[in-house]
Amino acid sequence: MKRCKIIVHGLVQGVGFRFYTRAEAQRLHVNGYVKNKPNSTVEIVAEGSSENVQALVQWAKQGPPSARVSNIELIEDVEISKSSFEVFAITY
Repeated sequence: MKRCKIIVHGLVQGVGFRFYTRAEAQRLHVNGYVKNKPNSTVEIVAEGSSENVQALVQWAKQGPPSARVSNIELIEDVEISKSSFEVFAITY
């Protein structure tokens, strides 16, 4: 299993980014969370199979149609033995 934490920069708040991210994570069977940060970025923490987590990271580089992603910042990318999350949630 893999855990990845990324920060997404650009026009990513107020465009449904969190809701689309949750839907994509659920489709990929990835657990974790997505949340808006005070500096207008979005934080994603994803846990699951390496392939599925990587697929979510790749998706986040584009985001939903209404978003304009300018950069993805990889904060954490580690192997884990067990997921810390039971679902993928939007947190506030």
